[in-house]
Amino acid sequence: MVQNLLILRFGNRIFGPIWNRDSIASVMISFKEPFGTQGRGGYFDDFGIIRDVMQNHLLQVLCLAAMEKPATTNAEDIRNEKVKVLKTIEALELKDVVLGQYVGDPDGEGDAKEGYLEDPTVPRGSVTPTYAMAVFRIKNERWDGVPFILRCGKALNERKAEVRIQFNDVPGDIFGGGTKRNELVVRVQPNEAVYCKMMTKSPGMSFNPEETELDLTYGSRYKGLKMPDAYERLILDVFCGSQIHFVRSDELREAWRIFTPLLHKIENEKPKPIEYKYGSRGPVEADELAKAHNFTFTGTYKWKNPNL
Repeated sequence: MVQNLLILRFGNRIFGPIWNRDSIASVMISFKEPFGTQGRGGYFDDFGIIRDVMQNHLLQVLCLAAMEKPATTNAEDIRNEKVKVLKTIEALELKDVVLGQYVGDPDGEGDAKEGYLEDPTVPRGSVTPTYAMAVFRIKNERWDGVPFILRCGKALNERKAEVRIQFNDVPGDIFGGGTKRNELVVRVQPNEAVYCKMMTKSPGMSFNPEETELDLTYGSRYKGLKMPDAYERLILDVFCGSQIHFVRSDELREAWRIFTPLLHKIENEKPKPIEYKYGSRGPVEADELAKAHNFTFTGTYKWKNPNL
């Protein structure tokens, strides 16, 4: 599904003219897991959520969403454009990040009752974050002023990996504030889908706008099709000699340039992560950081899997 970003962007005329700072307010890239470390805390504690997920997986998705059109679909041309994007991203600072660590939910069931520090494999008093949100700024003509917000965490309210492109508010709104921002969402897992959140007239006699979607759910459109998981595809690429999904050395160097100052600051100053309850959306401060960087969460709409 991540590959679909290239097809959506460069294979459809309708998205090209609006894929820039003139139309897009913000971009949110999320990776959420509904479970904790499950006894693997000792391993996880050495790396933390930033190294485990954000620095590699989510940053790769950011590159595909933000890069310019490559000359061809060959691996080297695509990786050239990814490196160009990374070179325009400023190094992260602690003020642009929210770090969290989950605690047990007394009203939960099973593992939900236990917090990260209650995992017997986790060192006592650990300040390793299990949740992170970071705001990235791309200093180029296409994206200057558009925040790219990456978030990832464990023990959250759902399992989800997605890219959410949020467009600017409708100028000159004539519906009394009833319109919400349009969004293009690429849902990577589970229930792979591409949908566009839009406004339409509510059914019946009223003349009120209502949120709905144009929906391409893979399980509904391509019935019976087996979607290979990420590692299956990578192994096949190895056999076929394709390097399109692998990181080049200069790409890796730029990625570490962006993250290393932040990681060193965290390791040296050991800031205490914000506690959030197992099964929640994460720290409230993360929502505040996203709001401060032009991402609007209304909570009035939730995508429904049409296969259920």
